Amino acid sequence: MTASLEELEERLSQLRARLREARRARDNAAASRLRRELRTAEEAWERALDAEETAGAAAEDQQSPLHSADFRGTRRTISRPAPREKRSPAGAVPVREQVHQSLTLLGAPASPKLISSVYEAFFSEPLVATKLASLRRDEERSFSAQGYARPYYICAALTHDRLTPARGLLAVSVWPLERRIIAPLSQRADFLTHAVGTAEQIERLTSAGHPPSDAAWQLLRRFALNIPGAYDNDDLDPARVISAARTEAAVHQESDDAGRRAAAERARTQLTDTQQLFGAAPLHNALRDAGGAGH
Repeated sequence: MTASLEELEERLSQLRARLREARRARDNAAASRLRRELRTAEEAWERALDAEETAGAAAEDQQSPLHSADFRGTRRTISRPAPREKRSPAGAVPVREQVHQSLTLLGAPASPKLISSVYEAFFSEPLVATKLASLRRDEERSFSAQGYARPYYICAALTHDRLTPARGLLAVSVWPLERRIIAPLSQRADFLTHAVGTAEQIERLTSAGHPPSDAAWQLLRRFALNIPGAYDNDDLDPARVISAARTEAAVHQESDDAGRRAAAERARTQLTDTQQLFGAAPLHNALRDAGGAGH
């Protein structure tokens, strides 16, 4: 029997409470298990919500016709009001979902400019980078108000030393904290991860019989030109890019992983849930706030 939205919301509330208890007790095994259960429950909630909206739309269709006759006897479509969620300029996909799709493809924190380039290369819709300026702040306000109500949030990458938001880098909340930390070698490591993700997507499209766009090949070329052994004699081969990127990544991996793990451990003990996603306040802001409180 399929659980109702109310039952799933109660389940989500219980899981979040148990997750907080496990984290306070530093029971990492229980916390990991509860996070998996929470994600499964969130996915079920999303499916139930979609089903409810579909049923509601069907009922509305039956109650009120979508077409009416105009004075010439022809039929015109009555447009429905657009959802209130912020949408892309094309009106097809919400901006946060566009960003999520691009970041999932790239596999590591990225700048708005790269996110926009990836979306336009692979998803054939415009994503204006300036539209992302307020997205992280909107997501932080939403998380502060609703907690883990959504399956994911667009959040910040964190600096390894101060655990503040890494300037200009966005990430996905469901990624492990270590993956969102920017240690001294992480920007190069993430660049290589981006290259692999781009090349793999081109391989998938090619294998499925969908020729990648020129923009996708140009994006891969920009990556390849900055990876030794990835681009030779104007021959751009995704498999070669993947191999070269992974070869170089292996050189950095041990040191980079160690830096990320150490910073992530500090973040888990020092930061709140919100701060782990969106970063601690920069020191100058904290000092300013403390000074204001003293007057």
